[in-house]
This record gives sequence, structure tokens and C-alpha cells, in this order.
Amino acid sequence: MLIGNKAIKESTIRTLIAAIRSKKELQHLNEEFIHEHIQQYLTQHPKAAALLAKGAAPGFSTRSAHYKKIIKDVRASLRKVYGLFRTREQELKRKELLEELSVSPAHLRSICQAILDTHPPTRERLPFYENFYRKLFRITGEPSSILDLGCGLNPFSLVFMKAKTVTYYAYDIDEEEISLLNKFFAQLHKHNPAWKGRADILDLLHWARLSHLKKMDLCFLLKMTDVLDRGKGHKATEAVIRMVPAGYVVVSFPTLTMSGRKMNVPQRRWIEWMCRRLGYGYAVLEFETEIFYVLNKEKKGLKKEPPTNNQGFQER
Repeated sequence: MLIGNKAIKESTIRTLIAAIRSKKELQHLNEEFIHEHIQQYLTQHPKAAALLAKGAAPGFSTRSAHYKKIIKDVRASLRKVYGLFRTREQELKRKELLEELSVSPAHLRSICQAILDTHPPTRERLPFYENFYRKLFRITGEPSSILDLGCGLNPFSLVFMKAKTVTYYAYDIDEEEISLLNKFFAQLHKHNPAWKGRADILDLLHWARLSHLKKMDLCFLLKMTDVLDRGKGHKATEAVIRMVPAGYVVVSFPTLTMSGRKMNVPQRRWIEWMCRRLGYGYAVLEFETEIFYVLNKEKKGLKKEPPTNNQGFQER
């Protein structure tokens, strides 16, 4: 790795990655994703890069306070960007529930609901998942193909969609969750041959790779804008939205603050301005904990403005 004029041995970076992944909540993160964050950190901290460039030179030690600070800082960055609050107990519970599904396929819905309940983002959606999909498909029509970027456990909500036929492609950077999802999709296909799915590793920070994906009817980009933009405007999110091979893109944001209070203005005006500038139609679905922007990339200029009803649904 070359940072400025400092050449850092790949073996040093591998040692650093291994140290970062030694934490349980980080051990399933894709190595390439961690490598990317190390490079960003060292670019922003040239003194740290100089330290690693010394390699095996006299005075260099992986036990030094400076080396440990690099590990601590990169871990903090990964937790902040990816929202890593998983526990080993939750992972084991998901595996047990999935094994239960292979024995009791008739309990598909309740088992999926229990799995969704193990992770905060999907747990928050449980009260309105079914309502959300019903309202979403009124706008988009029932999709036959879905792309889910930064999917987490969201594909387990497929049981709330009531779709007759669907092919679901899910992408994330957590290797453990990708493995779990592929096992789920295999079980799901046995339950209903009209439902197919596949999960794979994809780091959205390399959004040029989106051009290699198949054309889909609908794409989910749920609570991913902070991960993409990292406090540097919204160019990364816009690039992803533009490159996504789907006619409809669903982008969501939390409506609660970190302290759990309702935001005074949950709408994201910047995405509305972006749609106007790009000529995308959009509709808004707002629920208690999350607001969803449904972008229509194919019907340029489409805007709907019926009055808001008592369920908080609004189209624009």
C-alpha cells in the first residue's frame, strides 16, 4: 500500500486487518472493506502511515501505543459507518431459528419475524412491514425482481410482501449474514419454488461495480446514505442511485434522533431537490420510525400530490 511517499508492506496491512477483526463484532466483516478503511485512515493520518512504513525496522512494535491507536481508531470508524452492534448470542439465535425453519417450514412467517427481531433496524420495521409493502407496491406495482443493497437482515421480510413470484438479490459486506441469507433463500425456494434469491458480498463504496449487476424492477437502499456519504455531502448516494440498474429505488432514513426523540423535520429536502434536478418522480411513505423515498427513475418528471391521510402516507 502506498500512502503519499510511504510504502507499507502488504504483510503489515494483513497483520493490522487480523488485529482489527479479532473483535467478535468485526470478525465477519469483509477484508476488502476493512482494507479500504485502513487506507482512508492512513491517508488522513500521515504520521500513522509513517509508523507502519517502518515495518520491521528497529523500534517498531505491534505493542506500541501508536500501533494500538491505529487499531482502535479504525475499529471506531467501522462501527460508526456500518453500525456494528451485533452480538454472538444474536448470531447463534439466528442460526438456530433458520435450522428450525428446515424442520418446521409451516412456521415460515413466525420464524422470519423472530429473526428480524434480532437486529434493531428490522425490529423497528416489524410493526409496519406489511403495511409498508402494500403501500409501496401501489406505487411501483408488484415487482418480480428486487435488488437490496446493504441488505442486512431485510430479505427475511420477504414473507410480508405477499408476492406471487420474485427473484431477490441481496448484497452486504458481512460474510456471516451473507451465508445465513443464502441458506434462507434455499429454504424459501423449497417452500415456494416461485421465490428465488441469492446473497453476495458487495462494498457499496465501490459503486462502479453496480454497472455489472442485472437489471431489476426495484432496489432497496435502506438507511445507507450515512454509510455512503460519510458526512461529505451527498455525491456518493447520488452516484449509487444513478448507477443502480432498477426502475424504482427506495431510499430510507430514520425519523428518530439518537436519543429516540421524533425529528421535527424528518424529510430530507436534499433528496427531493436531487429528484427535481435529475427529473425523477418520487413518492414519500412515512412511518413512526422511518421515512421512505420511492424514486421513479424511468418516468421522468412524475409527481403525485394527494393529501396526507391519517396513516402518515404522502405521495409527491
